[in-house]
Amino acid sequence: MILRRLAVGPFMSNCYIVGSESSKKGMIIDPGAEADQIMKNVEESGLDIKFIVLTHGHMDHCEALKEVKEATGAEVAIHSDDAYYLQKRPLKSTMGFPYPETPPAEKLLSDGDKLDFDDLEFLVLHTPGHSQGGICLVGEGIVFSGDTLFNYGIGRTDLPNGSLDQLMNSIHTKLMTLPDDTVVFPGHGPETTIGAERRVNPWLQG
Repeated sequence: MILRRLAVGPFMSNCYIVGSESSKKGMIIDPGAEADQIMKNVEESGLDIKFIVLTHGHMDHCEALKEVKEATGAEVAIHSDDAYYLQKRPLKSTMGFPYPETPPAEKLLSDGDKLDFDDLEFLVLHTPGHSQGGICLVGEGIVFSGDTLFNYGIGRTDLPNGSLDQLMNSIHTKLMTLPDDTVVFPGHGPETTIGAERRVNPWLQG
């Protein structure tokens, strides 16, 4: 499997480029900024991008969506509960920055959906709490956790439509059921594992 991580934009959001070694089909997860760098890495990897997947609709994960969509022609996918971020954009994001111009969603995701390209397959887990339409993608021994779970941390829940109770339920019922050796690639910061978070993440103790 081809896997590249780029930390992009002022919020250092993680953008992931994932693809099949054999077929060269792939996806981009969370094109948060710096479209030129994202596309440079796509070209270097030789991938034909099939999906652009947003783990949620916050602006720091989709600022480069328009440019990346235009460059790849790939299908834009987001959970149905966050699709409004791409359809009726607020003038400003919840963080006070102008919301980027974005194309609408073309594929509305739900819990249990699968994204596959030849020999790779990823399962969509709906994990609300940071946002109502937050998702994680599980497959190939890894999970892309968006802003649900971080290395020794969890996503913030003080933004509109956030819920700490929902987020903790999502983590316990969807992520902590995964094997300990599952590698976690979060929306910000370094990778970790489910086992490490189970043992030492302060939010998950007691």
